[in-house]
Amino acid sequence: MLELLVGNMPLALLIVGLVLMGLEALSPGAHLIVIGVALVGAGLIGVLVPLTLSPIVLAALTLVIGVGAAYVYREFDFYGGKGTARTSDSSSLSGATGYVTETVTARDGQVKLEEGGFSPYYSARSTGGTIEEGEEVIVLDPGGGNVLTVEALGSIGEDEIDRALAKGADDGNDADDAANENSPSEPETETETEKSS
Repeated sequence: MLELLVGNMPLALLIVGLVLMGLEALSPGAHLIVIGVALVGAGLIGVLVPLTLSPIVLAALTLVIGVGAAYVYREFDFYGGKGTARTSDSSSLSGATGYVTETVTARDGQVKLEEGGFSPYYSARSTGGTIEEGEEVIVLDPGGGNVLTVEALGSIGEDEIDRALAKGADDGNDADDAANENSPSEPETETETEKSS
């Protein structure tokens, strides 16, 4: 039995590698592709080379091909760019912007989000009124990701925070202006270090 396995080692490596690559297709991101490519590469070389390769040579080939596959896998990051291949939840949609693709009412509609992921089209409802097709919207409530609550960007006015910030900026400017007008201009005096030079 062991002799049969050693004699057909390249074919066994090829089959196991193909199975692992198939499993990676079913579960992307599991990193089975690196091992699968290494085993398929060593198995193909073993099948194509007419001389029977020893298990030690096949193991070395698997290691070398595996290192190369790991380098390519990490360098090209096939699952979404460097450091961005992270799963996000529906709460990440809050504050996202997009535009209306089907008129949004309190009961029906569809939007396309700019950062909407694989399928950027979402069912949407408005908080009040109708939002016409083509208008820009912002997500107020992601609603679990199934149905978003949106509002037209044009209808969002200033809120309490915006008004307080504007008032604070105006008060600060007025106080600075008053301080500059009331203070007499003082002549510049030389400091001791400037006098000594």
